[in-house]
Amino acid sequence: MAEKSGNGAFQPAGDCPVCAKHRGEGPLAGPVVFAGDLVVVSHQPRGVLGHLFVETRRHVASLDLLTVAEAEAVARAARLTAVGLRAELDPEFVFSAVVGRSAAHFHQHVFVRHRGTPDELPWTETDWPGAPRGDAVELSARLGAYFEGT
Repeated sequence: MAEKSGNGAFQPAGDCPVCAKHRGEGPLAGPVVFAGDLVVVSHQPRGVLGHLFVETRRHVASLDLLTVAEAEAVARAARLTAVGLRAELDPEFVFSAVVGRSAAHFHQHVFVRHRGTPDELPWTETDWPGAPRGDAVELSARLGAYFEGT
């Protein structure tokens, strides 16, 4: 099934990099924190610790096309992700944004600004020399505990 993206283009679900990611395929596949019926939460596959994605399971292009149940599940997952990141990484800030047009599949970024991030870097910049790196698989497993019972 194809969904119309915000710019009017269609992207078949079979060609979608986020759908491939949910199947554990492609360059976007990273450690999974939570996989529910409506949303999937995962850590970026490489780079700095603390940049996660909340994505709808269903191939849908944008926020306004989500069902009420999907929007509620996204909001709940984003909040639990932020709570977990705050507790596990003790960042300066936890940000959330729906940005980008690289994939016509709804995805929300939830990411930290680590303490010590140079002040001159924009709020969206997470990767800098000295940024905390580590085991994203291990962090994802710890963050998964925040989803228990959901």
